[in-house]
Amino acid sequence: MPIFDFQCGSCGHEFEKLQLRSDAPMPACVACEADNVSKKVSAPGFRLSGGGWYETDFKTGGKKNLAGDSGSGS
Repeated sequence: MPIFDFQCGSCGHEFEKLQLRSDAPMPACVACEADNVSKKVSAPGFRLSGGGWYETDFKTGGKKNLAGDSGSGS
């Protein structure tokens, strides 16, 4: 279930809420209970790190095309 960031237009309080797309469009403010709440744009909660998840995990042998390779095949 995704976590969304919200900000109240009445009191300025910022909060997070687990919410499905099928839930009510906007929750009430948890601080002042006003309905003047807007969804904020935020970064996703995951991170891809390392040399590459596809290049190193799913290709085998000579098929690997790792960053920095010349691609000449020799």
